[in-house]
Amino acid sequence: MCDKVLGLFEEITLNLSDVSYTIIFNACAQVSIDRAMKIGRKLLNQIHKNFLNDNKLLTSAINMLMRFGDVSSAENLFQMIQKKNIITYGTMMNGYNINNEPLKSLKLFEDMKRDDINADAIVLIILIGACARIEKSNKRDHAGLDKSLEKEEATSFEFVI
Repeated sequence: MCDKVLGLFEEITLNLSDVSYTIIFNACAQVSIDRAMKIGRKLLNQIHKNFLNDNKLLTSAINMLMRFGDVSSAENLFQMIQKKNIITYGTMMNGYNINNEPLKSLKLFEDMKRDDINADAIVLIILIGACARIEKSNKRDHAGLDKSLEKEEATSFEFVI
């Protein structure tokens, strides 16, 4: 289905609406192949300035970029969002987990609390996943990671629940 959406997009030239962009970004994120990456990035570069305040559209673009492993571009988009919400934060945190950067999920959770956004069940599950990834990396004993910081970050999460 996602492949068909991408095929249709390649065949026709339209002025896309915010909904169209969102659908195509989501399709690109699901497929995650070179073709989807090219289409997704091309679209992202063509977004009309009017859509740069659209949380749904930017959140779907963040999800797509994270699935492509482009954490830096996703972070840049995230910073552009003026009124972040629970879905935007959750998408970003999940992306960090997908890209094996769980400490960034925990740090983003702190930002979320500072913005007075309460965690929902989905965000709590994402955070539990981040803590599990930190623990897993501790067991593998990766060189160069500050274990004391990881333990401190993971334990501080316990007090939130």
